[in-house]
Amino acid sequence: MNRYDGFHEFVHARQQSLMRTAYLLTGDAHLAEDLLQSVLIKVAGHWPKLLRHGNPEAYTRKALVNQHISWRRRTTRELPSADPPERGHSHDDSTVNRIVLRQALGRLTPRQRAVIVLRFYEDRTERETADLLGCSLGTVKSQTHHALGRLRALAPELTHLLAEIEIQEADR
Repeated sequence: MNRYDGFHEFVHARQQSLMRTAYLLTGDAHLAEDLLQSVLIKVAGHWPKLLRHGNPEAYTRKALVNQHISWRRRTTRELPSADPPERGHSHDDSTVNRIVLRQALGRLTPRQRAVIVLRFYEDRTERETADLLGCSLGTVKSQTHHALGRLRALAPELTHLLAEIEIQEADR
């Protein structure tokens, strides 16, 4: 039996979803690839233990968030502008909203961004998000509240979308 049995299958089955999470965390396709690759190297090193005692997907997602936060702490690169793009080209409103939201997400703290990505892009529950981030349920709730408020301040043109999110939160 090879120590990496099942690892290739895991990566093949979950790569798209993990890459989407990495992209939403970083906001950049190349950084997302680097992030996912560095995390998968670490996951491969722990693979036998993960198969015996853990949840490989949960571990990988938590590692993505932690590695992203670690990278953000070490870098001082310029964050993207929250200004909406010029409307010189004909774009529908949903495209512009996605661009503006992505730029605003890039200006959140790493923890706030992780909470928003896990809760609303991956449709995780508060409990799942807390488990993935290794924090309390109250921390997830407060980070979500602060992140939505910050998004509202950074991108007031998205107020209607954020209101829909808050209505969905209240219904859960």
